[in-house]
Amino acid sequence: MNAGVNVIRVTVWNENWHEQHEAEVSQRYPEGIHGAIAAALSTDPRFEVRTATLNEPSCGLSQEILHATDVLLWWGHRKHHEVPDDVAQWVHERVLAGMGFIALHSAHFSKPFKALMGTHCSLRWRNTGERERVWNIAPSHPIAAGVPEHFVLERSEMYGERFDIPEPDQTLFLSWFAGGEVFRSGCTWNRGHGRVFFFSPGDQAFPIYRDVNVLRVITNAAAWCAASVDIPFSCPAVEPLEPIDSPQGQG
Repeated sequence: MNAGVNVIRVTVWNENWHEQHEAEVSQRYPEGIHGAIAAALSTDPRFEVRTATLNEPSCGLSQEILHATDVLLWWGHRKHHEVPDDVAQWVHERVLAGMGFIALHSAHFSKPFKALMGTHCSLRWRNTGERERVWNIAPSHPIAAGVPEHFVLERSEMYGERFDIPEPDQTLFLSWFAGGEVFRSGCTWNRGHGRVFFFSPGDQAFPIYRDVNVLRVITNAAAWCAASVDIPFSCPAVEPLEPIDSPQGQG
């Protein structure tokens, strides 16, 4: 998909509901959460960035756009149920064919992420604006490059264990909250030919996507998840490459 091409084609998807209906969120992210993330990624010459939102035709994720996307970032919260099943299926199939998928914050309940995980993806939560310390427990991983040993988000939504996900291929970040909970806040999986990364910090009530460390993680993840192949599903009957001898006593 991206073979022989230096640019990584990124699509940042956001349901874009809170920015339209909550004044505090629109003031915090006048360009939308998708716009804030896209602006950060656009400063990196490796990326060609587009955005898409729920209210566009096909949620801005037509099959043509998905085939021109190397990695899809997804932010959703209130409107998971409004994403059509066929759009979620297109995303799922593209990941299995090689497209990268980054699920941000409450995208743990999005249709594509739940399909990729095969579990309920439920967790414990509390939104009181408490302190979150994010620990970098895999500093050698490319997604953790340049991220300090730990960093603090002074006000954040608590996500806590148990997080109902399949065992990650690797857990990169672990969060501790002032209320005492811990959470696997950055995890990777391989699904088919594609790579998946979940990163939990990012509630709309706080300026999480202005934080330099959060944006560094997302930037690293976009590069790591980017597609390197495009292998659509097939299950063909094939002819043998070599002559097949009949078993003794048969034929």
